[in-house]
Amino acid sequence: MKYFPVFTRIDAADVLVAGGGEAALQKVRLLLKTTARITLMAPNLNQELRALVAKGALRHVPRLPEPADLERQSLVYAATGDRALEESLFAAARARGIPINVVDAPDLSTFLTPAIVDRDPIVVAIGTEGTAPVLAREIKSRLESWLPANFGALGRHASRLRRRIAQRIRDPQARRRFWERLLNGPFRRAVLMGASAEAERVVSRELAGAARSLSGRVALIGCGPGDPDLLTLKAVQRLQEADVLIVDRLVNPQILEYARRDARRIFVGKTPRGPATSQAEINRLLVAEAAAGHVVARLKGGDPLIFGRAAEELAALAAAHIPVEIVPGITAAHACAARIGLPLTLRERVRQFSLLTGSSAEGLPDFDWRALAATDAAFAVYMGVGSAPLLRERLLAAGARADTPVVIVENGTQSNERAIATSLHDLSQALDAGEIGGPAVIFVGLDWAAAGLVRPASVALYRRPPVRQSERYGDAISISTEAIL
Repeated sequence: MKYFPVFTRIDAADVLVAGGGEAALQKVRLLLKTTARITLMAPNLNQELRALVAKGALRHVPRLPEPADLERQSLVYAATGDRALEESLFAAARARGIPINVVDAPDLSTFLTPAIVDRDPIVVAIGTEGTAPVLAREIKSRLESWLPANFGALGRHASRLRRRIAQRIRDPQARRRFWERLLNGPFRRAVLMGASAEAERVVSRELAGAARSLSGRVALIGCGPGDPDLLTLKAVQRLQEADVLIVDRLVNPQILEYARRDARRIFVGKTPRGPATSQAEINRLLVAEAAAGHVVARLKGGDPLIFGRAAEELAALAAAHIPVEIVPGITAAHACAARIGLPLTLRERVRQFSLLTGSSAEGLPDFDWRALAATDAAFAVYMGVGSAPLLRERLLAAGARADTPVVIVENGTQSNERAIATSLHDLSQALDAGEIGGPAVIFVGLDWAAAGLVRPASVALYRRPPVRQSERYGDAISISTEAIL
C-alpha cells in the first residue's frame, strides 16, 4: 500500500486549483461539495468554470500560479498541462508540507483523489493508487446501485443521537451493540422511509431497554477451503459483528480482513504431529468469552459440521445455555472438485458419494472396506495424506481394482493449489513424487473419462514407471515411459 487512505478535514480551508480546463473543472466539482474556500488560478477558463466564477462559487485569479501562491493553502490541485510548471509547484508544495495532486502524474502527487460514492455524511472512497481508474469506476457503479439514495439520512440521524446515547449507555461494548440494533432494524427502516416520528419512537423503546445486561452468543462459521470469495454473505455479516474471533489453523488469513479491526483474535490451530490447542481448551474459551457478554465467531476451515468437531462445541455451549448459530461453509470436497471440474456423482453409475476422514485418535478409522472397494463406490478422504498407504492397502485387500481412479487436490482453491490424477495402485508413490504435504483431499473412484470429459491440463498425471527385465543382466530395473508430474 503506497497511499494510506484518510479523510482530510477541509471545512472552511483554502484550496488552490491551477488550470482552467476540463481536468480542473472535475476537481472543482468535487470541492464544491465541501465548505472549502476555492481559488482557481488560470489565465483562461472553460465555459462552466466561468459560470461558477460569475455565481461567486469560487475566486478566480487570471494567471498561472507561482510557488509563493501556495502559502496558507491546505490542498493544491494542478491541472495546467505545463509539466515544468507542475514540477515546480510539486517541489514548492513538498517544501511547505502542503498536500498536492498533479492530475495524471502520480509521481508528482502526494495524495490521490479516489472515486467517491457520496451519501453525505456517509462517503465511500475507492482508490487504485492511480493504476486502474476503470476498476474504481466499476466498484463505484456497483455501490451506487446498492446504497439507497437517502442512505446519508441514517448518518445524520446517528450524528444527532450520539451524545444522547453516549450519556445513557456508558459501556463501549454495550453501546456498539445498541448501534447495531438501531442501524439494522426498525429504526433504519423508519429513517429510510422518511418516518421521523416512528424513528424516534424506536429509539425511545431501545433506550428504555438499554440497561439489560449483555448476552453473549457464538457463531460457528464455515470459512470454506481457503478462497475468500467462497465465503457466504452471512459469514461476512457475522464476522463484522464479532467481538472475538477464535480461529482454526486452516482458515486463510485473508478471511480475517472481513472482521472488525478491533475484534480480538485467538488462534487455536491444531498442527498434525505438532503444537495443538486441545478441544477441551477451545470449548472452555468459547464458553468463557460468550459468558462475558461477547459475540464470538468460531472460524473453521470448510464446513463446521463436516469433520469440524462442531458436535463437541455445540454440546459445551448448550450445557452453558449459550445461544449458538451455525453458518455453513463450502466443504473442501465440493470446492476442490469444482475447481478441477470433477463430477462427484454420475447418473446410472455413481449414485452415492461419501466423505471419510483419514485421521482419528486411533489412526485410520475402521470402515466398511468391502463396500468402499465396490466398483460403483466413490468417496473423498479428508486428512488422509499420512494414512494413504494404509488406505490403499485396505482397499486392495478388500477387492478394489488396482486401476481405480484417484485424484489428489492439495491446497484447494488457493493460489498454491495442485492436483494429481493417478490410480489406487500408485497412490503412495504419487503422494511421494508430488511431495504432497497437505492439506489435501483424496478422491477415490472418480475421474473425468467416466463422465465423457477430458482431464484438465492443470491436473498432473502420475503413473508408476513400468518394471522391465534387463536383457543383459536379467534383473528388474525401472524405466520411465512418460512425463510424470
